[in-house]
Formats: sequence, structure tokens, C-alpha cells
Amino acid sequence: MDQAPKEMFVGVINPYALTEAITGRKFDWTDAKSYQILEQTLEKSYSELFDIKFNSPLYAGLQLERDNTVKTMRAEDVKVRSSDKLETINFSTIKNLKDLSKAGITDLDSVEIKNARLDKGDVKVVLNVPKLNNTITNTMVSPVIKDIVFGSPNINLGWTPANCLWSDRGNFFNDVTEFNDPIQGAVGNCYFISAIAALAWATPYAIEHKVRATGTGETQRVNAIQFYTKGGGKDAPSKLIEVTDSTIITTSNNPVYCRSNDAGEIWPAVYEKAFAKWINQTGDDKPDITKTAYGDPVKAIAQLNNKTPLYYYTNTRTADQLYGIVRENSMSMKTINPMVAWTYGSGNYSGSNIVANHAYTILGWAFVNNKSYIILRNPWGVTEPNGLNSYQGLISFFDNSFWRPINMIGNDGVFALEINAFKYYFAGMGVAK
Repeated sequence: MDQAPKEMFVGVINPYALTEAITGRKFDWTDAKSYQILEQTLEKSYSELFDIKFNSPLYAGLQLERDNTVKTMRAEDVKVRSSDKLETINFSTIKNLKDLSKAGITDLDSVEIKNARLDKGDVKVVLNVPKLNNTITNTMVSPVIKDIVFGSPNINLGWTPANCLWSDRGNFFNDVTEFNDPIQGAVGNCYFISAIAALAWATPYAIEHKVRATGTGETQRVNAIQFYTKGGGKDAPSKLIEVTDSTIITTSNNPVYCRSNDAGEIWPAVYEKAFAKWINQTGDDKPDITKTAYGDPVKAIAQLNNKTPLYYYTNTRTADQLYGIVRENSMSMKTINPMVAWTYGSGNYSGSNIVANHAYTILGWAFVNNKSYIILRNPWGVTEPNGLNSYQGLISFFDNSFWRPINMIGNDGVFALEINAFKYYFAGMGVAK
């Protein structure tokens, strides 16, 4: 194992949850053309959404460092544009290069060409003109994104984002605790969501529902969740945190932050709310969820199971050694100790469907057709890697007294990545045991 990092800022916003929160609508993200909705709403090409080096708004409030890690920005350095709609210039009136002056481009010699290509006899050129750029990025957001991602509390309602309310949406559990229940919302806390999914998969008994009744007359149910201090950021003294069933939804009754894959189930959202209350060290039942953004996925597991966080970096190990670490923490191919992995701050992720500065849950390992794979889950519940390095098929895990099949074909965020590809794309992995 390696030395624990001094501080980690792993995190990226779930674009699907953010798009639904911005538009106030739900979409079928399994539709092959749904990426167009993301592009239009987030004003960024799909191929550039998943890496901060393209100034993607999914990394709002983060900046890339020289060592390929990310750090949080000062709040005052994140600009907010004047409206939620992009103000555009009517380029249909431009007939020649001189007419570009109508758009404020007066010195063509100094304008950088982003890319150029020959298309059926036409030269199509994309110019990079920063002073005309008013699209949302990691350093410039729209007013609605500011409210969702950074919080804009209504002083009359406690911490409540604009056009949202706190509401009891269902049962803590619908059935048994499942690894695919937690779905990340519109805040960059994938490190925490991947951690609770890891617990739900490897040690489901660790996800407890402790309840006590309060008040007089009509009884109000309060959930009690224990957190353990492990030091550093996103931490607080060990404490049993009590929260009600109320979680944030939009006025159109859609969740904004963490939600369950099972409709009418709320345990993942309650865990997120309790974590926010704990790290904010507040007694308020309406804690600021946005303060959970960016953190350490390995420590997040330890804060819940009170075990020792162990870190393993990929750059100092062979692919076989990384594969061996997963096997050491598994039985019958599935992890029996909760494990997570995280990607680099930036890299060659374009076109891979693997997300930079993102935390994933490790579910186990597989050996198929003489190839070794590590099984992972994206806490977004969708978005899996493309290409020859992922296995497309059915893999089953023996869990206590029953088999759990995982379909690698369905777009549910679960995938099997060949170990050399895992070493290439991922910065590290960890376990709390």
C-alpha cells in the first residue's frame, strides 16, 4: 500500500442529473441520441465533457494543476454570466473574412485556429476567440448552475436552492440494499456516492437503518447514521448524525442531488444529507449539499465503516499487481471489502467514455477468453467505456447464498475493463478494511 494523500479533490458533476435539474425535465438517457440534449444544455461537445482540460462545466469550481491533479478555486474566481441563455451573434450576415469585424474579430492574424478540415471542397475552420466566448465552463457558469452547484440558499427556507423544496419522497429501503441503488446527483461528490455503493455491494449489512421517534402528537421519524473521523478535509469529529426523511426535489417533483435507482426509495439521498450535515457541523436538518463536492473516495468508505483506508497508486505497479490487489479483497470474483478507484485529473479520455477526476466503485474481477478484467461501476448509473478494452457479456458473482448476474451489455454504468486499460486510465484504487 502507499502513503495516504494529503488531500484529494476527486469529483465531477453528473451531467445527466445536472441537465435534468437545469431543464426541469426527465429524459431517457438510454436513447442513443440523448447526448445531443447534454450538448445543448451544457454548451459543450460530448467528446469534451469528461475532461477538465476542455473547460467542461462538469468541473465547475475546479482548476487543473501542473501535476495533473485538480484543486478547488476561490469562490470569487468563478464568474456568473448575466443569463441562463447563451447570447449569440448572427453569423448568417457574414459573407467574407472582412465581415468578421461585425462579430468583433478585427485582427485575424492573432486569432488561433482551433481546428480546420476540408469537407467536399469547403474549408471549415473553427476559430478560438476568447473575448467572444460566453459559454458555460469550469470558470463561468449560468445563474441556474450557480444555484444548483454552489448553492444559493433561500434565507426564509434555510438552505434550499432556488425552485426547490425539501420533501419526503418514499421509504428508506424498498427491499434489500443493492450496489446499483445510489445514483449521483448534480454535485461533484462521486467520491462519496461510489463509497456508499461499495459498502452496499461488499458489506450490505453496513448500510443500516436506525430510526427513533421524536415529537409529540404526530410522530416524526428520524434516521441515525454514524460517521467516524479520519482527519483532513470533508471530515468532522465522530458522531451519530440524525436527519429526517426530507430530501431536496425540484418544484416539478424531480430529485436534484443523490437519488436511488429504485423509485420511491431514499436511503442514498438520506446518507448524502447526513454526510452534508456532519461535515458542515450543523444542527440544521437542511444542510448545504453542495459542500459535499470533491473529496477522497477511500477515506469516505472509512468514515462510514471505521476501518483503515489503504491506497494503491497505479503508476508504481504493474497491471497484474493491480489485478492481484482486487483479487486479494474478493471472494468468488466479487469484492468482500469495499473498494473504489479514481481517474487522473486529466488525460487521454476523449472518446473513451471514461471520465477524468472521477471515482468509480470496484465490484470485483473476471477472467474471460484469456483476458483479465476489473469490474467497475460509474455512480452516474450510465456512461460506460467504448472499445476493445471492455468486455461485453454476462458475468455472475457468488454472493453469500445467491448469484448476482451483472450484464455488461446494458447501459447501467457497470463495465469490465481490461487490466492494462485500467492501469492506463486510472490513477489509483483503495480499500477500507
